[in-house]
Amino acid sequence: MTLPQGTFKVAPQDFVVDEIPAYEPSGEGSHLYLHLRKTNRTTDQVVSDVARALGVERREIGVAGMKDKVGITSQWISVLANKPDLDDRARALQIEGVEVLEAKRHGNKLKTGHLHGNRFEIVVRGIDPARLSEVTAAFDRIARDGVPNAFGFQRFGRDGDNVERARAWLTGKSRAPGDPKLRRLHFSALQSAGFNAVLEQRVKDGTWTLPLLGDVLKKEETGGIFVCTDVQLDRERAASGEVCPTGPIVGDKMRQPEADAFDLEQRILAPFIEGIDLHRARTLGEGTRRPLRLRVSELLHTPSTTQLNGPDGDPRFVGQSNITVRFVLPKGAYATTVLGSVFDLIEAGRESRLTDSADHSTAETSTESERVEEQ
Repeated sequence: MTLPQGTFKVAPQDFVVDEIPAYEPSGEGSHLYLHLRKTNRTTDQVVSDVARALGVERREIGVAGMKDKVGITSQWISVLANKPDLDDRARALQIEGVEVLEAKRHGNKLKTGHLHGNRFEIVVRGIDPARLSEVTAAFDRIARDGVPNAFGFQRFGRDGDNVERARAWLTGKSRAPGDPKLRRLHFSALQSAGFNAVLEQRVKDGTWTLPLLGDVLKKEETGGIFVCTDVQLDRERAASGEVCPTGPIVGDKMRQPEADAFDLEQRILAPFIEGIDLHRARTLGEGTRRPLRLRVSELLHTPSTTQLNGPDGDPRFVGQSNITVRFVLPKGAYATTVLGSVFDLIEAGRESRLTDSADHSTAETSTESERVEEQ
């Protein structure tokens, strides 16, 4: 049976994201942390505008993660405070689509991954009223069991061809991009595609939540990893939420599984990494492990009755229902992973549907450690 259709990002207020920082700024130090709320602006656009307005180099600004353009999103950025009156000028910034919520000093530059996660409030519209009970039941299951932790379309480029581009230059069939950031982006897409392929097979096999012999397991509470040597015991621990199987983010320093899990991953990853020297590619990403199951915290959903019309009188949703969903995800996880497991999801303004999709806080495709220590 096909999933019910649902449309999101119809209006900015339909997609609200608030970044949850890894630590609060201390009030002292050489960097000024700005808590910003932006509307229908990309993080890159905002960073460029802030740099221009304050007369600083773009490289002197740090961010923890990228946020969607369409929507109302809040996040912290840091600015090297090496100019007179920068604090006062930053608090008085006037940038289109941007509001300064707070400004506070801290000792270090904000870096990618310096966040705990993101809090979402999303309205999905255009739902068949006859299938609304099916939708609410699906969200109840997600609150209990989580969802497969797939990377979403955002990882693979506008045309979805970043994996092919990465393989072409990593195997010597084309020239590598000159921009180091673009090379890392391509390699990240390759890593993500390999993970998704392993996850897809584990979902088909019914083992995405069940440890296999040799699986690299992650402790949910501490983040520690270890290899499964007792399948029965570790499946009991997985069922209780204590541990979770992980999948591969390929790289030279990635922890390899053993036994059955090793055989499965090698077979599935072969088309992605054949002919690639991961040791030489280690500057692009050292590799890590990523949980196969995404736990969704604080999930609440509020369905509507039949709509007279959409936001601002939009007639497309007359006679249909909507639902408001609120939840919290860890860094590196995608809101569309959650929504795409419930809906045949359509992004307003895009004519195409989003399948197996997964916020843009992309921090964990490169290193084995996922912990961020306050500095």
